[in-house]
Amino acid sequence: MLSIEDKIEKSIKSKQRGDLLFGDDFMMYGSNTAIRQALVRLVRKGVIKRVAQGIYVRPKISKYTGEVMPTAEEVAKGIAKKDHIRMVPTGVYALNALGLSTQLPMKLIFLTDSQPREIKVGRRSIKFKRTTPKNLSAKGEISALVIQALREIGMDNLTKEEEKIVLDKLKKEEVRNLLYDLKLAPVWIQKIMQKAVK
Repeated sequence: MLSIEDKIEKSIKSKQRGDLLFGDDFMMYGSNTAIRQALVRLVRKGVIKRVAQGIYVRPKISKYTGEVMPTAEEVAKGIAKKDHIRMVPTGVYALNALGLSTQLPMKLIFLTDSQPREIKVGRRSIKFKRTTPKNLSAKGEISALVIQALREIGMDNLTKEEEKIVLDKLKKEEVRNLLYDLKLAPVWIQKIMQKAVK
């Protein structure tokens, strides 16, 4: 008979390296407490690494740098996928993702339809902020980012150079998504987004 720990280890080794592992993934093997204890033992054995509270990984291996841990961005996407939540990057992270800032934020802030919470990943943190459905209804990934980034900059602070970067990015968005999403933006942002449609 395999122990809970052995079953979990076998399951983990059947998955791809780099896949995020959550305690819930192993519910079929025992109680929450038993699973948590088994995961702690597997961390001690070096089978997996702890990424954040309740989140683990069997790191990818690079021939140059050794073990590669998931980034805070990958962890945020993994949580969103697991919990079936929508999320939109906001603040400095949205600016960085669009190339409007070289500053790599230590705190990634996402608007979401899930419970507000903050998760520590190494020296960085992920914050999920609950928002209205309207803020999450954008269909295009680029246009959703643009709306949040421009909100962060503010109408009176947007430079011509920043506007050019935004328009270059928006031209890569599907036109139907762009047309749908610009209706969700404040009027001053709509005027900028419309220039990408012409």
